[in-house]
Amino acid sequence: MTEFPLVSIVTPSFNQATFLEQTIQSVLSQDYPAVEYWVMDGGSTDGSVDIIQRYADNITGWLSEPDQGQGDAINKGFRRCRGEVVAWLNSDDVYRPGAFRRAIAELQAHPEVGLVYSDVDSIDVQGEVFNRMRYDHWQLDDLMAFHMLGQVSVFFRRSVLEKSGLLDVSYQYLLDHHLWLRMALETRLKYVPGEVWAAARMHPGAKNVAQAEKFGEEAYRLVEWMQKDPQFVSYWDQNDHKVWAGAHRLNAFYLLDGGYPGKALKAYWHAFLHHPPTALKDWRRIGYTLLIPLELGKLADQYRARRKQALNHEDTKRTKKSHE
Repeated sequence: MTEFPLVSIVTPSFNQATFLEQTIQSVLSQDYPAVEYWVMDGGSTDGSVDIIQRYADNITGWLSEPDQGQGDAINKGFRRCRGEVVAWLNSDDVYRPGAFRRAIAELQAHPEVGLVYSDVDSIDVQGEVFNRMRYDHWQLDDLMAFHMLGQVSVFFRRSVLEKSGLLDVSYQYLLDHHLWLRMALETRLKYVPGEVWAAARMHPGAKNVAQAEKFGEEAYRLVEWMQKDPQFVSYWDQNDHKVWAGAHRLNAFYLLDGGYPGKALKAYWHAFLHHPPTALKDWRRIGYTLLIPLELGKLADQYRARRKQALNHEDTKRTKKSHE
């Protein structure tokens, strides 16, 4: 790998004018000298094209035309990418300063690794941080059990993408996890703890909020795919209980966030039946869900408020320390 390998970024977008400019700026403001940037718009009618045109001289290329959804738009960008390292940034998310340099440094330091990822901030409509999603040192077995990477922080080698293939456009909600599973068959993954390379925006129009029930459906579809795909045969027998429990736990997670506490509890129960330790990792959320019918959910809301305050305090201390 050269000192500054070319990094290719793809942004799929459709009617996201509210956030698109912030997304573009977070890419263009990176302090990294070798970047190509593709914006693939699905034929927006909300002013997105006007925003893209304002930055046309600073991005590698863009198009605006009807597509088959997010996966199709990203694949159109992937086919145009020339970079040694590739990633995609959805049009409501943002990169943090220095993200490209840090991701490249990790790949350069670990040539056996084909995919790197960090923790991810959750931000609201105004861009305020309200949570930090922390991950762990996960490999194929963990991904099979639905330990989810924060897509917005993932960078991978183009050579790995060429081996694993493009996104499967028949998936609309877990298309990224489907790709990570296939990549994990080809390469080692590396988690970089304590760093945050990107932020994922949560808002009413986001898929994980507006269409929460669909995530579980695709999780169960992924389980059936892993059961049948010959590449997973040697892993399945050792992990089947954890895989099923992970799928139910994921379903419960999104159902609860989507406002379906009853369905979430049912999914958690199924997760517990398959593999109790997997379900009990979410014991706080399960407790919160049990409190809702008793009209004690405000206690959980207060906990979340304290969590946000503590996180902001932690970031303030880190910033002050870095300037001392």
